[in-house]
Amino acid sequence: MNRVQDLSILIKLTGERAKLDAKANGTYIVYKTDKGEIVREYANGEIISIKDPDIPHEW
Repeated sequence: MNRVQDLSILIKLTGERAKLDAKANGTYIVYKTDKGEIVREYANGEIISIKDPDIPHEW
């Protein structure tokens, strides 16, 4: 494999690990979708869009 493929695999594994940690700790992960939207994904599968990513703590 080349470096780009290796990096792609590591990024995917890191995201999967983050989901496991969030589930174990009762929290969520935050990421940017392919459409450029910032979202929170909870362990139960619920995905909530963050309306204004410039606000540090949106409740």
